[in-house]
Amino acid sequence: MRLSVTHTTTYRYGDAASLCHTEARLAPRTLATQTLLEHELIITPRPDLTISRRDYFGNAVAYFSITRPHRALTVTARSLVERIAAAPIELAATPPWESVAAEFAPGGAAAARDDGEFVFAPPDQPPSRACAEYAAASFTPGRPILVAARDLCARIHRDFRYDPSATAVNTTVDEAMRLRAGVCQDFAQVMIACVRAIGLPARYVSGYLRSGRFSIGAEASHAWAAVFAPGAGWIDFDPTNDVMPSDRHVTVAWGRGYADVAPVKGVALGGGDQAISVAVEVTPARE
Repeated sequence: MRLSVTHTTTYRYGDAASLCHTEARLAPRTLATQTLLEHELIITPRPDLTISRRDYFGNAVAYFSITRPHRALTVTARSLVERIAAAPIELAATPPWESVAAEFAPGGAAAARDDGEFVFAPPDQPPSRACAEYAAASFTPGRPILVAARDLCARIHRDFRYDPSATAVNTTVDEAMRLRAGVCQDFAQVMIACVRAIGLPARYVSGYLRSGRFSIGAEASHAWAAVFAPGAGWIDFDPTNDVMPSDRHVTVAWGRGYADVAPVKGVALGGGDQAISVAVEVTPARE
C-alpha cells in the first residue's frame, strides 16, 4: 500500500520574531516493511540556513534557521511511503518476561547491547512506581513477554480515556496515570514506563496513522510504543487503538520518549504570544 502524508505545522506570533532555530523530524524512516519513496519539506518564510543530519537514534533531522523578522512560520512535510504488512508473530512463542529482564539487568548478557539503553527512563520521565504496580497485572510469573505486552496494551486502551483536553505536551507519566486520560503521546509513554518499570526495554515511536477504523489520533502526528523481545526484535503496540501497528501506520522516528522525536521543536527570539496549529492528512496514493 502506498500512503501519501501531508503534515503542516504553523506558528503565529503576536509580535514579530527576529529569528528562530528549529529542528524537524518529519521524514519517515525506511524499514523492512516501509520504504520512503519521496519526501519534501517546505518552509515559509524561506530559511537562511538548512542542514540535514541523522540523530543518535538514526532519525532524519532537518535543522533550519531564519534570521529576519517574521510573524508566522509554516513547516509542511509531504511524503510518499510504500507500506507492507509485517509477517504475523506468534506472541506465545516469545520467552518469559523474567528471563528477558535478567538478560538486560546490570551484568546480564544483553546489558551492554544498544537495545539495553531503552531499559532506562529519560530525564523528563523518571521511573514511576504507579506504572510498576499497573504493569504487574499483565506481567504475571512466567508469561511470554509479548503476550504480556499485548495484554498491557489492551488494558491501557480499556482503562484510559482519549481526551485531548486532559493533558499537555509536558504532562508526566504519573499525571497521566492519575488522570487515566490523555492522547496517544500519554498512552504510549504510560505503556513504555510500565515496561521499563519491570526491567524491560521499550521505546517511543512517532509517526502517522491512516484514518478509518482503529484510527484514534489520525488527525495529528501519532505515537505508540515498541517492546524488544529476543528472537522477534522490536515489536510495536498502539494502546490508543488497541492494535499492533501494521500497514496503516507510518513510522517516522523513535527514541527514549517524546522529547527525542518531537516533530517540530525550536526556539524563537521575540514574537510575544504564539499560537500553534497542526494538520495531518494520510491518504492512499495511486500506485
